[in-house]
Amino acid sequence: MPSVSIPSQLHSYTGGQKTVDVEGRSLADVLASLDARFPGLKFRVVDEQDEIRQHVRFFVGNEMACTLAHPVGAGDVVKIVGALSGG
Repeated sequence: MPSVSIPSQLHSYTGGQKTVDVEGRSLADVLASLDARFPGLKFRVVDEQDEIRQHVRFFVGNEMACTLAHPVGAGDVVKIVGALSGG
């Protein structure tokens, strides 16, 4: 079962949980599982066209996932990272 590392800016959706175990064989499946348990979380990281939002990066293990079709294995850790910007 994959686990997802939740960034601090999304802890309000998970009741403060930093890591969540979910079902899924692709990033899309993992996000669907997360959203079923924590409604509204997926919309924060994926837009209306089911594309990864520009300010969000996903890593499966040490590999950046560029699409929701990216495969996820049973023991993988999925990290959600919010990009920082400044001016």
